[in-house]
Amino acid sequence: ASFATGPRQNNSIFYEIRTYDIKPSKMKEFVEMVNKYFHLRTAHSEMVGFWSAELGAMNKVVHVWKYDNFAHRTAVRHALANDKDWQGKFISPALPLIEKQRNEVAYLVPWCQLGKPPKEGGVYEWVTFQMKPGGPALWGEAFQAAINAHINTGYTKLIGVFHTEYGLLNTVHVIWWNESPDHRAAGRHSAHEDARVVAAVRDSVRFLESQQNMLLIPLQCSPLK
Repeated sequence: ASFATGPRQNNSIFYEIRTYDIKPSKMKEFVEMVNKYFHLRTAHSEMVGFWSAELGAMNKVVHVWKYDNFAHRTAVRHALANDKDWQGKFISPALPLIEKQRNEVAYLVPWCQLGKPPKEGGVYEWVTFQMKPGGPALWGEAFQAAINAHINTGYTKLIGVFHTEYGLLNTVHVIWWNESPDHRAAGRHSAHEDARVVAAVRDSVRFLESQQNMLLIPLQCSPLK
């Protein structure tokens, strides 16, 4: 199956998804520090995007990093630990602002390439699906059909579909882009009345344990804006 976890994208590239909960009183300070100093971090490896949660969560940030392979990540982490500017200007003052950190390793599914929005200034929807155990061999085809049904409505832009390798397994993260929250709401309303979407979703949810979403706003330093 094209969704199978085997060769994935036929290469070793993976993405690390890092989610931080920030102390409520420190969120503004943390975002300012990220925008000011994250050029020190991106000097070491490629950042896909950095967002703060607007709806669906509070005082939470999500950032995604691309690595060629695990040896590449190890080398980058080693270099960061020895980067005095990064450690002194960002890590040391930022750590007291963070309540919780979580990371996952995920692969882009083989049928999806990482996309970009048609323009800057929109919003991102991050949807997390917890699927039944069994992996893509069980639910991959139905899940892909549900995603494609939403793409075909034309109201939203797919940025990426990621399947976890480390973290909670059988988890799929889907990133969508919309012009605005209201544009997204109108599109969702139309999609729910589209027989093709309804049929595809009904088939897919047979394999679904739970799902949650967040509306994300890109930070100034984010490549995806």
